Amino acid sequence: MTTVGVVGRDAEIAALDRLIGDVQRRGAAVLVRGEAGIGKSALLGLACGAAAGRGLRVLRATGVESEMTLPFAGLHQLVRPLFGRLPALPAPQRRALAAAFGMSDDAAPELFLIGLAALNLLSDSAADQPLVLVVDDAHWLDRPSADVLGFVARRLESEAVVLVAAQRDGFPPVLTGPTVEERHLERLDRRSAEEVLTRRAPQLDPVARGRLLDVAAGNPLALAELPLEGPEDDSGHLTLTARLEHAFAARLPGLPDVTRDLLLVAALEDEGALGESLAAASALRGERVTAEALVPAVEAGLVAADDGRLEFRHPLVRHAIRQQSTLPERQRAHLALARTLPEPDRQVWHRAAAADAPDDALAAELDEAGARALRRGGVPGAQAALERAARLSTDPTQRLRRYLRAAELAFEWGRPDVVDRLLQETTALDVPDRERIRMTVLRERSEEGIQGAGTRRLTEVAAAAAADGRTDQALLFLHAAALRCMWAGASDAARVRVLEVVEEALDPDDVLALEVIGYAAPLARGAVLHEQLRARAAGPLDPDRTIAAGMAASVIGDLPLSIALLGSAVAGLRADGRLGLLSRVLMVEAWDALVVGRFDLASAAADEAVRLAADTEQPLVRAIALVVQGAVSAVRGAGDVEERVAEAARLGLQVESNGVLAVVQLSRGMVALNQGRHEAAWDELARLSDPNDPSYHPVVHSFSVGDLVEAAVNSGHRTEVEPILADLEALAAVTPSAPLHLGLRYGRALLAPEDEAEERFDAALAADLSSWPFARARLQLAYGAWLRRQRRAAESRAPLRAARDALDALGAVAWGDRARQELRASGEQSRPRTPEARDQLSPQELLIAQLAVEGLTNREIGARLYLSHRTVGTHLHRIFPKLGITSRAALRTAIGQ
Repeated sequence: MTTVGVVGRDAEIAALDRLIGDVQRRGAAVLVRGEAGIGKSALLGLACGAAAGRGLRVLRATGVESEMTLPFAGLHQLVRPLFGRLPALPAPQRRALAAAFGMSDDAAPELFLIGLAALNLLSDSAADQPLVLVVDDAHWLDRPSADVLGFVARRLESEAVVLVAAQRDGFPPVLTGPTVEERHLERLDRRSAEEVLTRRAPQLDPVARGRLLDVAAGNPLALAELPLEGPEDDSGHLTLTARLEHAFAARLPGLPDVTRDLLLVAALEDEGALGESLAAASALRGERVTAEALVPAVEAGLVAADDGRLEFRHPLVRHAIRQQSTLPERQRAHLALARTLPEPDRQVWHRAAAADAPDDALAAELDEAGARALRRGGVPGAQAALERAARLSTDPTQRLRRYLRAAELAFEWGRPDVVDRLLQETTALDVPDRERIRMTVLRERSEEGIQGAGTRRLTEVAAAAAADGRTDQALLFLHAAALRCMWAGASDAARVRVLEVVEEALDPDDVLALEVIGYAAPLARGAVLHEQLRARAAGPLDPDRTIAAGMAASVIGDLPLSIALLGSAVAGLRADGRLGLLSRVLMVEAWDALVVGRFDLASAAADEAVRLAADTEQPLVRAIALVVQGAVSAVRGAGDVEERVAEAARLGLQVESNGVLAVVQLSRGMVALNQGRHEAAWDELARLSDPNDPSYHPVVHSFSVGDLVEAAVNSGHRTEVEPILADLEALAAVTPSAPLHLGLRYGRALLAPEDEAEERFDAALAADLSSWPFARARLQLAYGAWLRRQRRAAESRAPLRAARDALDALGAVAWGDRARQELRASGEQSRPRTPEARDQLSPQELLIAQLAVEGLTNREIGARLYLSHRTVGTHLHRIFPKLGITSRAALRTAIGQ
């Protein structure tokens, strides 16, 4: 990669050069961050040159502030050269992109289906010619485009694509995830700064040179631009960014009027199309303006023009032009743009920018533009349009309606600060009672986290909404309140109030109401919910109620039912692109499967939930899924446990969830028990029984009883555990929760006196354990060990063999070894466990293999898992040698299906 004109960036240049040079072997995503003028754009320019020099195809886009309200404007700019490949995409993906880009009248689908379509469009193109995607000023991308690029960036490893994005400091990172490399550009050291200055202004005398080095403080743009303004100025009180803007602005007065007009319309529109800027400048001046008008600006180092594009030397140039113009000048330029631009939505935004008084007709047009943006999936753009429409409205009713709708949209795209600002705008308005309910609801919903403090207020808002006949809203906020009960340790009084309002406001037979009750009182109402959910699940349920029933079944302990219901909903969620809900469903399915002992399912569901939680920004989902990953790894004898569990604990503290912390503690206890560290297991699990501990959670505590007793018996804490067991016995009288009852039966057998133990074990093993393979195997192991200790070696071997075989089949390595040790002590030898070929596969590889066995093509597998079909193919090429096979036809036998 050539470094002409770039000084002090050798490490960054070398890193990008390596990625671009390696693009045919592996893809990558890099986010370059730094302050204004630090050299981000120069580095991106070098990347473009290096890519072109290697024969790679370069696609470029630049985020522009004025287009942040236009959904998918940045993505459209980036992939527009690939539109000829759209017909080759699967029909749902082709329609998704067409809707997102306004190329059809269809409503835009879920954002992640658009992301998958963009990924496959890029992947297919890269198969013919590797791609380098370059995105400058990424902090100004519209939110939907940024979300799609983040989705793509996390899936490039198997693609011949390198994505390099640059953004300014002070903004949230546009690209995130474990596969995204971030590089922060620091200011140049003194030696490098001197070299830049020598190249730029070799004529400077030593005094002026030293002064400029001090003022520029290692900022490359300042070193390059400030010397042109001369050594004397009166800007000592300005920040460096302001000095640079001042330096660019100082070049404007010397330009011809026509050039300044052309620069102003270009600065206000930001699209970069030279033809559009020339047309608007012509309309502004009432005479034809040609590209000749740009020549003085190019000579002044303010812009560059090539291939029909007009690009500013730096974003600060654009800002300086705007700041140097007067309000009337900007208004006239906006109106000129509105008369000449082709798209109605861009026209109306420029007319709105020029408006200096309320205008109901214009407000109505903005309202319609917001509806179009929403139809295309552009929630931020719709919010901005409605906010501007509200400000232009003379009718108080319409103004209030638009402010409240804008606030709802701001909540939807995660901006509580904007919600608060918009609600403040309504304080001087005459707000009807019904709308006050909406305002209260929005304020409550916009509270970050799931802390229990807002539970009571959410419940009262729900009660008011129900009294006003707004049952759907009442359900929405009762659901939110109940979730806080479940995950954030609400008080008993708050739980009781949630139940009261549910019974007053909702249909008690509706599964959606049962889900709320389950979250609010999973143990106290467990018996009734168990019967009702089993009855509802026996009949037809729509997708949302199927998921609701599955979620409720999980919290009351009917885990086999939960797994069945949630598993049946996964395919539909995938097809609809509802990845936010899918990640939550997978998280619960993974937890259920872990507790039941279906470790393959737990591992696959948790692995996917972790990945999707990054796409959907759900820290609680990620935390629980990480816990499951860690626990499964421990059971299977892997060592990558504590890092995952520690990250889950950090996330639990971040969202202030005692539920997450409880699951972390249970996992740590399970891991210690699996490793035979009984004292450590007792220390971890005993915390779950202490109501004063931050990780106390009644449901999780009820799930821990069997592990707790086993840890106590083997570490000398029998006396301490007996009162805990007695308390849980009382709880078992009101709930049929299977994990609680299984754990109690196991605990009773372990604690029983010698003359009662066999009866206790027989009773525990007589229960229906067909859906609980891990619990059954551990019971058999404990029973066989007890028989051997009673000198009944011959009798002990049958349950020990059954335990060994079941534990081997489940992949519970340490437990299976323990069964072998007991068998050896009984006088019977066992062959070492033979690892299955499928044990060599990662969770994602195993899932891909299973889908391939079902007969799905690579494209179909990719569509289900939100991966490109080429990534699926890469995984299969890795899977075959791991399994010792050479074709898809051999997969079924290799993975035991």
